[in-house]
Amino acid sequence: MEEEQECIMHYSRSHKMLLVGKGDFSFSACLARAFGSAKNMVSTSLDCRKTLMVKHPTAKANFEELEKLSCTILHEVDCHTMNNHPFLKSTTFDRIIFNFPHAGFHYRHEHEQEQIICLPRLHQKVVKGFFRSARDMLTTNDEAHVTHKTSHPVNKWEVEKLANEAGLCLAKEVEFQIQDYPGYHNKRGDGNRSDESFPVGMCSTFKFILHIQTIPACTSLDAVACMWLDRYDPIWKPKLRKTRSKHIFKEYFEI
Repeated sequence: MEEEQECIMHYSRSHKMLLVGKGDFSFSACLARAFGSAKNMVSTSLDCRKTLMVKHPTAKANFEELEKLSCTILHEVDCHTMNNHPFLKSTTFDRIIFNFPHAGFHYRHEHEQEQIICLPRLHQKVVKGFFRSARDMLTTNDEAHVTHKTSHPVNKWEVEKLANEAGLCLAKEVEFQIQDYPGYHNKRGDGNRSDESFPVGMCSTFKFILHIQTIPACTSLDAVACMWLDRYDPIWKPKLRKTRSKHIFKEYFEI
């Protein structure tokens, strides 16, 4: 029996997690297996289970493992409207995760490179819609993670700009290595080769947070001290009130 872990990369067994568009659900199964439990996880797909099983035959074993570990599995969840889903509405998550978002293959553009070059706006629409929906499911210390290729031409999708337009800002970008997630098999997810993996190449996990910053409610005499503590000590949590702030500095998250 594998030894249970408290953390795997950016994720902890204590995190309440929403995993979006999960292909054959192998990423969810990887995390659940490492933690020895999936009771804090909700894993979703856009397709119904029947369609998903046709696209990804390996999903069956992952479903069984996740259900055994108490994962909540939801199908036919659109990342653009997930914040209004009956099960997810009015729910917040510590981490919302979307690996390699993609609009699918359309018409003549079955070839991946041709698809990415010719139809960037469709892919951007998927990502921006995800950010808008995820924004309503985050609170102060929560994060939305998008793992995305950073090489040409996919870097032209400008995920950071899309997040900003949706009310989120980049907290940190970290290199993604697929070997850090044993058992995870990335999938194309659509088209005639939906169950095939694709080369990950150069890619990163982008961590986004809300533009709204919470700072301590304090008197004018204490304002400078409170602002300093809130900026440089994210663990310190006095009574809070929401305020609109400027773009949060990257160094805040790199201390």
